[in-house]
Amino acid sequence: MDTLTGHGTPAYWSMPAASVLAELHSGEAGLSASDAARRLKETGPNALDKERSLSALTVLARQFRSPLVLILVVAAAISASLGEAHEAIIITLIVLASCLLGFFQEYGASQATEKLKQRLSHKTTAVRDGIEIVIRSDEVVPGDVLHLSAGSLIPADGVILEARDLNVSEAVLTGETFPVVKRPGIAEAGAPLSRRNNVVFAGTSVRSGTACVLIVKTGMQTEFAAIAASLDRQVPETEFSQGIRRFGLLMTEIMFVMVILVFFANALLGRPLIDSILFSLALAVGLTPELLPAIISVTLARGARAMAANGVIVRRLEAIENLGSMDVLCTDKTGTLTEGVIHLDAWLDPTGQPSNDVLMLARLNATLQSGLPNPLDEAIAAAAATSPREQSFVKRDEFPYDFTRKRLSVIVASPEGETVLICKGAIDKVLDICGSVRDAGKEISLDAERRGAIEEKFRSWSTEGFRVLGLATRRLISPVPNGRSDEAGLCFEGFLLFLDPPKQGIEQCLADLAKRGITVKIISGDNRYVVAHLASAIGLPSSHVLTGADLTHISSQALAAKAAHTDLFAEIDPNQKERIVRALRSRGHVVGYLGDGINDAPALHEADIGISVDSAVDVAREAADVVLLKRDLSVLVQGVDDGRTTFANTMKYISITTSANFGNMISMALASIALPFLPLLAQQVLLNNFLSDIPSFAIATDNVDEEDRRRPRHWEIGSVGRFMITFGLVSSLFDLLTFAFLIFLAGAGEQRFQTAWFVESLLTELLIVFIIRTRKRFWQSRPSRLLVALSALIVSMTFALPFLPIGRWFGFVPLPVPTLLALLAISVMYLLASERTKHWFFEREDRGRLHPDRRTRKALRQGAGSRTG
Repeated sequence: MDTLTGHGTPAYWSMPAASVLAELHSGEAGLSASDAARRLKETGPNALDKERSLSALTVLARQFRSPLVLILVVAAAISASLGEAHEAIIITLIVLASCLLGFFQEYGASQATEKLKQRLSHKTTAVRDGIEIVIRSDEVVPGDVLHLSAGSLIPADGVILEARDLNVSEAVLTGETFPVVKRPGIAEAGAPLSRRNNVVFAGTSVRSGTACVLIVKTGMQTEFAAIAASLDRQVPETEFSQGIRRFGLLMTEIMFVMVILVFFANALLGRPLIDSILFSLALAVGLTPELLPAIISVTLARGARAMAANGVIVRRLEAIENLGSMDVLCTDKTGTLTEGVIHLDAWLDPTGQPSNDVLMLARLNATLQSGLPNPLDEAIAAAAATSPREQSFVKRDEFPYDFTRKRLSVIVASPEGETVLICKGAIDKVLDICGSVRDAGKEISLDAERRGAIEEKFRSWSTEGFRVLGLATRRLISPVPNGRSDEAGLCFEGFLLFLDPPKQGIEQCLADLAKRGITVKIISGDNRYVVAHLASAIGLPSSHVLTGADLTHISSQALAAKAAHTDLFAEIDPNQKERIVRALRSRGHVVGYLGDGINDAPALHEADIGISVDSAVDVAREAADVVLLKRDLSVLVQGVDDGRTTFANTMKYISITTSANFGNMISMALASIALPFLPLLAQQVLLNNFLSDIPSFAIATDNVDEEDRRRPRHWEIGSVGRFMITFGLVSSLFDLLTFAFLIFLAGAGEQRFQTAWFVESLLTELLIVFIIRTRKRFWQSRPSRLLVALSALIVSMTFALPFLPIGRWFGFVPLPVPTLLALLAISVMYLLASERTKHWFFEREDRGRLHPDRRTRKALRQGAGSRTG
């Protein structure tokens, strides 16, 4: 089985297919189930290493990747060697506890995410023991024989045994936009990927046609795996991830500089060197938002689980933010806005009269074609019982449907021995190849007047909401087809009228999306009359329509100007969908695209948030960021709410931690210089940081105000920066008030001062969460039970700690009751001041959004231009 990988062995694409089959000990009947199971054990799963879930050890090691944490542990060890073992042990234990807290949360989140991804594992059709069965793509092994059809995502590298009109999209490997024609044969041993036309590769997709393929390479042996690293680098970073990364780096750099200054200031003031080092490093750990990645992972993973429970599977966690930010949704109509259960409502001759001959021809075309299954053909097949005469026809050949011709032809041999081409497709595309029309059983010339009458019937039925296809035939002289050149000189036989009624309750779904600030635009290949009729029926505006023909005559700049004001895009070619999405994004819109077909993949990639359905073709599901388990917009509405909830809770943590960190940075710097002793010991700083982190993880479970889910949310680094400075300064102001009270009124010494400030600092950091978590007055918004419970627990511990024996380990002393009451009073004043500041701040921000000045408008334009999917 592995001889093909040995040195000196000819490349498998340069060998006859029969030789490759022999080398792999396989055959056209495929492998036996037992042989396939054995090979799977030998070769391992057909998956890339990067796709395997992170081990617990890897996640644990990531918790210690912060240089500050490692330096602090080393400094603690040095302190222990110099006789300060007590403090060193406490510092080490707190650091370990913090890392373990982050590990359990992040590992649990990664495992939950992995389980969700497994629900969307790709499937493929294999031949095992001579029978076609559906298996998971990661179970494919060398020697397997697979059957591929349009829309299939190719799971491994293999040589083509049989093919019919096979076109494969290899852009992921070669960058070539247009599909490549593939056929059985032999290629040169030294041929590059682009010239191995007898081979298919993992990660590519079937654009049209069918094939039987022998798998040769799987998993890490595939060509896709060889360039996986470069492919990873091509995945653009989302706006949210980019903002988080840059902001985290900025905060770390600022705080690191401040900590260095604090260290040298303390050293110059004659403080013990080891104490100064430990205090500065502990301050760096406490001020750096080191838990931000873990908090975001937990929040996004919980959001993904909530969305999965509501029928939305997230393939990329980062996409949750984009789902919440979406303000334009582009979608096809079939199955999303309509029931998706298409009925063949009528079969009519060119004069508009019912015709059983038209039905029989349509059934032959639909049931004998072997391309991608589609609802139109299924509707035709279900329209009536099979007639005895129909069963006597024998298929000779077919010309599969493609998105350029927009028609499908089947060649059959009739019971009388005639060779007949039956063509079905879009009215205009069928009429283009017709030279005559059936009239009272005779073929008469298709002149301009008769064509105009046919087109008028088509328009009339379309405006009533029917989807209309044309049907035409040609009697071939030769029993052997000549190819697609036979699609000429046909006789127009009649019409097929399909009805797909609007989905029940769709008007309410669209109203719900509109309430959330999301505009829905239909992008459809159907004619403008059908699309406009549907839009009017379900309450969407339909006055501004652009067709595919219109798009071919306008520039990208003109389309960008028109797209936002266009209600419907009709008669759109597949390649134009991507262009429409790009035009909307160029104007600063966050665009979602909902699609499930082969031709939707480019638009799904281009959109900020690609949305597909579980029943979609493989290539569409692979291109999507989220997958709906039901093709229902109500599911998507819930997904948007869940995405906005996740985004809001993530921003809560960012706002809380950045403002608290900034305020503590200023307070620590001033206190360490002004006081004759350190304001807090290193172990006290770390304990404060550890205890405040515990409720932070509960923010992922917090309730979100309805108002925060009614509009798209975006990452606004300017607003976060202004929030940090505003509330950080308020925090520092009350810290200074606390210092003044402790020094001048309470006459606190070193230990009492440190104990009192520890209590006040931790208390305010815990309670400010309930102020900042909502734009309402804090008593009008109900927090989650877990957040309340954990906060209450840590508040109780904060007051009890100085009075417990363990408090002495950290250098705490019991505080007098008057001091505790004064600290409580200062904390209440701080919360009231923060509540008032909050309303002032958000009112000012809202005014800035409504009336942006020149600088703000420039920032908005730059932000829109730099947004990536």
